[in-house]
Amino acid sequence: MSKEFHDLFVAELRDVYSAESQILKALPKMVKAAQNKELKKAFSDHLAATKVHVERLNGIFAALGVAKKGKACKGMEGLLAEGAEAIAEGQPGAVKDAALIAAAQRVEHYEMAAYGCLRAFAKALGDLDTARILQATLDEEGDADRLLSQIAEFAVNLEAAAG
Repeated sequence: MSKEFHDLFVAELRDVYSAESQILKALPKMVKAAQNKELKKAFSDHLAATKVHVERLNGIFAALGVAKKGKACKGMEGLLAEGAEAIAEGQPGAVKDAALIAAAQRVEHYEMAAYGCLRAFAKALGDLDTARILQATLDEEGDADRLLSQIAEFAVNLEAAAG
C-alpha cells in the first residue's frame, strides 16, 4: 500500500469532515431563512442526516487510528458564504428560496464529488467496509440533491417566476 496514497485519503477525509462540520453550522440558518414548508423540512432533515454523516466519519477516523482534525475546507467556506449572501440579500420569499436551493445544490454537488472520490480511494486501498460507509453517505447526498431539484422544479421556481 502506498503511504502517499493513504495519506491523501486521510487528508481528503479530513477535508470532508471540515466541510460537514461547516454545514452543521450553516443549515440551521437555512432552515430559518426558507419560506417554503417542504424546503424547510428538507433542510431540517438534511441537518439530521449531516449529523449522521459526521458520526460515520468519526467512526472511519477511529477505525483508521488517525486524528480527524486538519485544515479547514476552503471550498465549503466559499460555497457557504454564497449561501449566506442569498439569505442576506432580502429577496422576496420564493426568490430567496430559489437562491437557497441553488446554494444548497452547489454544496450537495461538492459533497457528492468528495464522497465519490473517497469511496474510490477506499476501494483502491482495499478498505471495503469504509467504501460501503462512504457509499451510503454518497447515496444520501444524492437523495438530498434530487429532493431539492423536485422542490425547486415543482414549487419554488414556479412560484418565484410567477412573482
